[in-house]
Amino acid sequence: MHTPDALWGLPDPHSQAEFYADVPTKRAIAWVIDTILILAIVILLSLMTVGIGFFFFGFLLLAVGFVYRTVTIANSSATPGMRMTAIEFRNHRGERLDLTTAVLHTLGFSVSMAMVLPQIASIILMLTTPRGQGLSDMVLGTAAVNRNARS
Repeated sequence: MHTPDALWGLPDPHSQAEFYADVPTKRAIAWVIDTILILAIVILLSLMTVGIGFFFFGFLLLAVGFVYRTVTIANSSATPGMRMTAIEFRNHRGERLDLTTAVLHTLGFSVSMAMVLPQIASIILMLTTPRGQGLSDMVLGTAAVNRNARS
């Protein structure tokens, strides 16, 4: 886990609060948008396989969701839902996430979504930490910030 001074590249949540304003709410909205998009992709894939994909629907949801999040975060440091809500991830140096960090962040997200306690802990952290960081963010030293607040 990163200590606060290890996050030297991220904006200060006290003197630059605009970077973190409404981020937890925007993340929730982005999650809903991304979930709908992933579900649509999986339904389309299932239909394209003449219904066979429906037998593997749960697995397809996991696989498509993992690839969707990893690729979009690695390419633009945000999922399409995050782009629609004008937020993006930054690492502890204030840089966009690379492929390795995107994979690790998605893996952490997937694990926390699979178990109730880590998901609850992540939500509590997002609502109570100064940077609105979830469990994966705390471990990796990443944070979601408002894109329009960037200088």
